[in-house]
Amino acid sequence: MNEVNKLNDKQIIGCIRIDREPVAADQIIQMENNGTDGVLLIDDSMPVDEEKLIKLIKSVSEKSDIPLLVKRHYQRLEDVKKILYAGDTRVVMDVVLAADFHLMVEASERFGKDKILAWIPESQPVTDALASAVQQNGASACVVENRDTELFTTYHLPVLPVRNMTDAKEITAVLKPDGVRGIISEKFYTDPMDLMSLKYELGSMGIATNRFESQIPFSEFKLNSDGLIPVVTQEYKTGKVLMVAYMNEEAFNETIRSGRMTYWSRSRQELWKKGDTSGHYQYVKSLDIDCDKDTILAKVVQIGAACHTGNESCFFTNLISRSYDTTNPMTIFDEVMATIIHRKENPKEGSYTNYLFDKGIDKILKKVGEEATEIVIAAKNPDSDELKYEICDFLYHMMVLMAERGVTWKEITKELAGRH
Repeated sequence: MNEVNKLNDKQIIGCIRIDREPVAADQIIQMENNGTDGVLLIDDSMPVDEEKLIKLIKSVSEKSDIPLLVKRHYQRLEDVKKILYAGDTRVVMDVVLAADFHLMVEASERFGKDKILAWIPESQPVTDALASAVQQNGASACVVENRDTELFTTYHLPVLPVRNMTDAKEITAVLKPDGVRGIISEKFYTDPMDLMSLKYELGSMGIATNRFESQIPFSEFKLNSDGLIPVVTQEYKTGKVLMVAYMNEEAFNETIRSGRMTYWSRSRQELWKKGDTSGHYQYVKSLDIDCDKDTILAKVVQIGAACHTGNESCFFTNLISRSYDTTNPMTIFDEVMATIIHRKENPKEGSYTNYLFDKGIDKILKKVGEEATEIVIAAKNPDSDELKYEICDFLYHMMVLMAERGVTWKEITKELAGRH
């Protein structure tokens, strides 16, 4: 199963005015689970609590893949840089003063035009001069608050209108023009709704949206004697197997439509949407089928415990085992980092890690520098074991530095992934 996400798909984007009420990262992440394609965060407070805003963005990015648009008062290129480096973000900039356009050009040249959007507030007159200036000064699109968007599309500027509506017919009317790339609505946050259902309703009206669609029809699956297909469900990031259940065609179609795992209960002989009773929903990331087309592998975001016993996984009872190395090279950095962070938050007497944190950033930096030098020296030694030991020492001290400065492995690996 693939997520339909073509160039011409219209985006359904939530909006949260974080300057008006406290917002937790989990509230934003829940919007992603409900089907939003992104979230616009608006912070017009003066002055902006930059540390709080960046902490929120980082917290969302650590737990989620949802793109964030961030509208705030940007005065310096450094303001833009901090937001873009905090997570999967794009900046939405005011375009009122000449200085705003100068900063937009500078930011576009430094970080790429695709990272920069222009904010057109309801109070700002929409003129040819404004549309032309936005087009020429580095914005990839316009976020237009409760104003007509036709003029911007005339200048071939993609538009994201801000409209507080949830009715499918009204949204369809807004989304139909070719230059309109999506809709932003605060009501997607204040009035929580099933956005996956909205997307399918929009699809019935001819509006293409970012939604799930199976590449193979259920009729081609090989079912068991009860007309069911087994589903192995695993956590999408860790790969941990959570449970095994079954689907019939109705359950399969509902899973795709809603984006939440839905099974067929063999004992109750009815549809079973995981989480309806417990709140422990499973939000779909992907569905794959095996080579024989007789088993589905589901990768999900698991809320709470998967097992009715309260265990994370239904597979918690060991039958047989033999001693073996459980080290997973794919997760060891995260595991060591988790230990370092735990030690930082829960100091232990005599701990070398706590000694470094107590001494502060200068001591940590000194150790990182020393270990880097030791790597250079060890690399001259024909025996690679010494180099191995020094690299481990360096990586440990580097992770202490990361923990001290609030940098995560997810941020590092994401940055690396974007470079190749």
